[in-house]
Amino acid sequence: MVAKLTIENVSHAFGSPGGRRALRVLDDVSLSVEAGEFISVIGASGSGKTTLLRVIAGLESPSAGAVLVDGEKRSGPGGKMGVVFQRDSLWPWRSVLENATFGLEMRGVNKAEAGAKAMRYIEMVGLGGFETWYPHQLSGGMRQRVNLARALTIEPDILLMDEPFAALDAQTREIMQLELTRVWRDTGKTILFVTHQIDEAVFLSDRVVTLSARPGAVRATTVIDIPRPRDLRTKRTPEFQAYVGDLWELIEAEVMKSFNARAPAAPASTGS
Repeated sequence: MVAKLTIENVSHAFGSPGGRRALRVLDDVSLSVEAGEFISVIGASGSGKTTLLRVIAGLESPSAGAVLVDGEKRSGPGGKMGVVFQRDSLWPWRSVLENATFGLEMRGVNKAEAGAKAMRYIEMVGLGGFETWYPHQLSGGMRQRVNLARALTIEPDILLMDEPFAALDAQTREIMQLELTRVWRDTGKTILFVTHQIDEAVFLSDRVVTLSARPGAVRATTVIDIPRPRDLRTKRTPEFQAYVGDLWELIEAEVMKSFNARAPAAPASTGS
């Protein structure tokens, strides 16, 4: 059976400001994700988590390797993927409904059909009744719900999420984790989720992928064998805490490596 998402030996490097040296960010990353799986990616700052997501989304072309969806090589953005970034990036002059329909409008879907489809997901993320409100009238958590509704409205097979709850307060973040698991259960989407929060990764995921310090490579893949559905009480169980502790031990050495890593030497000055 073909995996929903396959990452084959992906490496990526960025050029230095002077163009003389390259900064390797990803190193031979391979991962297979089945349809309907929830996978989280963790790692030290600078380990390439966001770059990996951008490569998968088609927003960056890898230096080597390939990304396949349903066995077919991916060569650009769009198609079967939706992306939710850390910042909500909502259009301030568009209402909740108008923001949610934006992707469908770009695909030429008529206004009535786009609105009906968007309302389904606006209600799914708990914003029914707020469809005429504007971003400046919403809390941070509500804005991210709009962001999620917008991504879901295009009905992607795969949802890529790059630290979408990082800017939220602790209580709102936990509520959004619960809401995301409910939406995931109701839609059956395949989700790849980047986070710095180890407990968040354990709570949400079927598997947690840990990247090494830069250049990011798959350090380990941990299966989270905690029954679903999960609620916030799950986080207080010994089983949950054991997973968090094991992942902290796994990532600690990588974090120290990232602190001690040196940037490539700057190009020599040519003078005046």
